[in-house]
Order: sequence, then C-alpha cells, then structure tokens
Amino acid sequence: MDSLYCCILTFILCYTTTSSATTTCNSGDKAALLSFKAGITDDPSGLLSNWNSNTNCCSDWAGVTCDFTTGRVVNLSRPGLYSGSDITDTSMSGTISPALGSLTALRVLDLSDLKQLSGEIPPSLGRLSNLTVLLLYSNNLTGPIPQTLSNLKHLQRLFLDSNHLSGEIPSSLFTSFSPMTDLTLYQNQLSGVIPNSIGHLTNLQRLDIHSNNISGSIPNSIGSLQQLTYLDFSDNQISGGIPASIGRLVNLSLLYLNDNHLIGNIPSSISGLASLQFFRLFNNHLTGEIPSSIGELKQLQHLNFANNKLNGELLSSLSGLTELNNIYFSGNQFTGQIPSSFGDLSSLQTLDLSSNKLSGPLPLNLTKLKNLQELNLSFNPLRLVTIPDWLIDMKLFKLMLAGTGIKGQLPVKLLSTASSTSSLDLSSNELTGELPHWIGEMSGLSFLNLSNNGFHSRIPEEFKNLTLLMDLDLHSNAFSGELRPVLAKSTSDPLGHYNSLDLSCNQFTGGIDEDIGELPAMDTLESLVLSDNPLGGNIPATLRKLENLRVMAMAKNGLIGGIPEGVLDIAGLTEFDVSDNRLAGEIPAHKARVPAAGFRGNPGLCGDPLPPCQRRLFVKVKR
Repeated sequence: MDSLYCCILTFILCYTTTSSATTTCNSGDKAALLSFKAGITDDPSGLLSNWNSNTNCCSDWAGVTCDFTTGRVVNLSRPGLYSGSDITDTSMSGTISPALGSLTALRVLDLSDLKQLSGEIPPSLGRLSNLTVLLLYSNNLTGPIPQTLSNLKHLQRLFLDSNHLSGEIPSSLFTSFSPMTDLTLYQNQLSGVIPNSIGHLTNLQRLDIHSNNISGSIPNSIGSLQQLTYLDFSDNQISGGIPASIGRLVNLSLLYLNDNHLIGNIPSSISGLASLQFFRLFNNHLTGEIPSSIGELKQLQHLNFANNKLNGELLSSLSGLTELNNIYFSGNQFTGQIPSSFGDLSSLQTLDLSSNKLSGPLPLNLTKLKNLQELNLSFNPLRLVTIPDWLIDMKLFKLMLAGTGIKGQLPVKLLSTASSTSSLDLSSNELTGELPHWIGEMSGLSFLNLSNNGFHSRIPEEFKNLTLLMDLDLHSNAFSGELRPVLAKSTSDPLGHYNSLDLSCNQFTGGIDEDIGELPAMDTLESLVLSDNPLGGNIPATLRKLENLRVMAMAKNGLIGGIPEGVLDIAGLTEFDVSDNRLAGEIPAHKARVPAAGFRGNPGLCGDPLPPCQRRLFVKVKR
C-alpha cells in the first residue's frame, strides 16, 4: 500500500469512531444497506455477514459508522484489501445497488478492491451531496462515469481506476471551486478527450488517467493545476504538442506522458518544473533538441526520453543534475560525442544511449561515475575497435556494447569482471576466433549475447560453469560441435534456468539431445531457437516436458522421422517452426494454432494444417 492510500485510510478513520450503542440506525439508511447486501451474490469472507435486519446498523454492522446525534450513516467502508490485526485480501461479487443513493448523509463510500463487483456505477450516487471520498477502484465495473457525479460538490477524492469503465470523461465533473485533490481513472477503457474544464480543479494534487484510450491534445488549461504533484497521462492515444503552460506546475514531482502520439518540441518552459523528480516522455514522436533549460531541474532523478525523434548533441547542461539516477535516451537521433561532463553526474546508476548516431571516442571522465551500474551504448557508430580497459575496470553490472565496431578476439581482461557483470551484450560486432575456455569463469553472467559475430569454435566444456546464466544468444556465428555443453550446463537453484536460448544460424551438429526436456537448466525455457544448423537426427519426445515453451524453432536442421505426440500440446506454445527438414508421417492431433508455414518443406508430412494424409499406413511416433 503506497503512501497515498495510507493517507486515504487515515482520512477514513476520522469518520470511523465507534458509535454509541444507544444511537439507532435511520430506518431508510438501514433499508438502503440491506438492498445493497441483497445485490451481493458472493461474499466469501463474510464482509456483510453481520448485516441483519434485526440488529442496529450503527453499532452492530461491520464497516458502517453513523452520526452520533442523527443516526444517519456517514461511512460505508467494505474494501477487499484492509488491515486489522492482519492484512486481509478478499473479494465480493454482485452489483452496487442504486439504493445507496438514499444515504444522503454519507461522507465516505469505500467499496474498493473487491475485484468482482460488477455492473455500472449507479447514477443515484449523485444524490450523495455530502460525500467527500468515493473509492471504487480495482473492481469489474463497466459502463460510463455517471454525469450525476458532478453534483458531489464536496468530493475530494475520486478513485475509479482499475475497472472496465467506458465512454468519455464527463466535462461536467470538473466544476469551478471544486475541492477535489485526487482523481484516478487509470486502467479503464475511457475514450474521448481530456476536457478543457480540467483546469477548474485548482486544488488537484494527483491526476492519473493512464492506460485508457484518451485522444485529442493536452489542454492548455492544465497549467492552472498548480497544486499538482502527480500527473500521469501515459499509455493513451494523446496527440498534438506538449503545451508550454505545463511549465507552471511548480509543485509537480512526477510527469508521465509516455506511450502516446505527441509531436513537436519539448517546450523550454519545462524549466518551471522546479520540483520535478520523475520525467517520462518515451515512445512518442517528439522532435528537435532537448532544451538547455532542462538543466534547471535540480531535483530530477529519473529521465526517460527513449524512442522519439530527438536530435542534436547531448547537452552539457545535464551535468548539473547531480540527483539524476537514470538516463534513458535510446532510440533517438542524437549526434556528436558523449559529453565529458556526464562524468559529473555523481548519482547516475543507469545510462542508456543506445540506438543513436553518437560517435567516439568515449570520454575517460566516465570513470568518475562510481555509482554507475548499467551502461548501454549499443548501436552507435562509436568505432571502438577494442573495449577500453578503463571501461572494463568499472566492473559494471550491465554492459551493452552491441554494434559499436569492436573487432578481434574476446578480451581476456573481461575476466576481471567475472563476478560483477550480470549482463553482457557484444553482439553485431566483428569479434572472431574461439570462444575462450575462461568464459566459464564469468560466474556472474545471467544474460550473454554474442550473436552476429565471427566466432568459430566448439562450445568449451567450461561453459557448464555459468550456473546463473538464464538468457543466451549465440545466433549467426560459426559455432560447431554438439549442443550438449550449452543444454546441460549447471544451475544455482533457483537461478540459472534458461528463459531463452538462441543458437540458430551456426554449424552445430550431432542432433538434439534426447533428454533435452529433462535437463535441469531447461525446465523453465520459454524460447528455443535452433534453426539453420546441420543437426540431423530426430525431434526428441522429451520436448513435451518443457511446459513453459512459447517458441520452438527448428527449421532447416536436417531433422528426420516424425513429430512426437504431445510436443504440439504445450499449453502456451504460440510459435512452432519445423519447416524445411525431412520429417515424415502424420502431424499429431494438437491444440496449438500453428500455421501451415511452420510445417512446409517436409514432403513426407501430412495432416492438419497441411493437406490430409492419403489412405496409407503412417506410424505415429511415441518415443
């Protein structure tokens, strides 16, 4: 439970003091509550078990609090996640009765996180004129947001997120002089535009509508919300530019506009975001240079502008952001060299500049980054030729240098990072020679990508010592010999079990090991790609034991025999390719939706999804 929800809980507790046993529940309120209970079809934890018609709802009913003098219900709180002596997480099925609209003295209504509460939000809730808190998040509610909620003039917190609500956000919801401080509508199916009337909510501190289908542009009126500390419009269909008025949000600490269709430049007015700590604009269509005024955001900790069309040189003014922990600028069009002043970013832990047009050499000043753990410079025309010794000496947890012009053999100095480096990507370079025996001493590796190079050797037996390795990509080299050293490597339970394995486009021989589905390192494998190797032999029947497989690619492997039963029945299998082999026989009946292309190029195969078999005897493989 985050700090916001803790604040809400504290707010609610202000209204949950124990009522006097002498306070009699208002009969109309009692009837409304019993109508709500009647609409609940399943209550596995008995949240409403003591709501009985012959008892006092003010003193005897859980989750109900009354006004001491009037007997009117002021608080109805039956959330699915709550804390008492222990934290309880439960659910409740049914619908919200329109009768709750009769609880006109109600100040707090909390039916959050009940998971299975369904149906529409009753428009009658608009009659709860004293309501200050309405919490209906994390349910299964559908339909529109009722226009009648605009009648709730005292509403401060409205949480409708994590449902299946649809339709537009009612512009009438945002009225002048509204006391609303928190509005969360995220993870629904809302559409339409952000109403310009949003600017009326001048007391708003948190506004979160991420993960909907909101379109249109960000209204200029957003600059009127100067109390905002949290603004998340991410993962929508919002277009247009970022309005300059956004720079007036001086209290904003989090701004997420990522995963939209924003265009144009980043406005220089962002210099006004003096409190900003987390800034995400990734996955948009922004152009131009990053404004130098970004250097005035001294509180900035996280900066992600990845996957846009930003250009120009990287700004030296960023070097003054000494609180910055993470920079993600990948997938843009930045040019020039990495500024030496980046070495002054003393708090930096992650620097991702991959997939740009940056040139070398790398500034030696980066060695000052004592907190740096992850460096990704992949796919830049750096022309490194060799990995600088000083860069290896930094002993980074994650070092990604794919497509940076590295040549020659794998440098033995990498051994000095044996226990510290977990992820190493040197793919798409011009590395040659043998995979050295000392690779087995790189004991910290969990991710290794050496694909698309010129390695030509067997896999050394020492490879089995990579007990933490979970993702391996060696495709498009000239590796030879048997697969066994890779498949049968040791593990360090629970770590070191493969997630993905790509050995395609090499010269491996000797067949696919019959016990592949029984090897410890293979038991959690999700993707197995062996295509374009002259392996020969049969498809092992033990593959059916790899229950997590999603991708199985064994095209152009010289395979013979039939397809064993069960292999095509792996529940999550989405891609299966055994094309262009010498397989024969009837394709076993299967549940997986595999297109015919996955079986083509095997003249002896027949049966769904290929043409049906002729009336002749085929022997089914049951090895």
